[in-house]
Amino acid sequence: MLKHTHNTDNSLPVLTLSAGVTAVIGDEGSGKTRLLHQLAATYAQQVFGCDLSLPGQDNDTAQGCWDAWQARYPHFDDALLRQLIEALNLSEHTHKQLFMLSTGSRRKVGLAGALASGAMVTLLDQPFVSLDAASIQEVLGFLQDMSAHPTRAWVVADYTVPKGVDLASLIQL
Repeated sequence: MLKHTHNTDNSLPVLTLSAGVTAVIGDEGSGKTRLLHQLAATYAQQVFGCDLSLPGQDNDTAQGCWDAWQARYPHFDDALLRQLIEALNLSEHTHKQLFMLSTGSRRKVGLAGALASGAMVTLLDQPFVSLDAASIQEVLGFLQDMSAHPTRAWVVADYTVPKGVDLASLIQL
């Protein structure tokens, strides 16, 4: 699907991302986040990638974050965002500033934006951290639904393979 053929610093091999879900797994310090940063730089115009804790955005509201991403990503899916807001129990938080939210709710704001972005490549670094069990199941269900997508790629970096998600590829670091 997406292929990066020019590697300027030779720190990573040439990488082809397949449509669907790719898991990047490894221990702490193995390079998962670094790989996501390099993918973000490589596919800059086609990628959604952010630190899901949304650092530096304490005074923004959840809705303000989603509005900014909607303006940036031409294929942003408003209907999907509304579904995710409900599924992730974010309805009561849409107009709160991020500093007012728990770590889990704040990360769910980032996840909802990432999943609704419509980007060709969506990078998710440890998407299940600080989430409640119901939200984890919602995200896993979404990823499973997207596992057969013909043109878009999701890259999930974590310690283990996401349970119940059919993978297009697996990268072990």
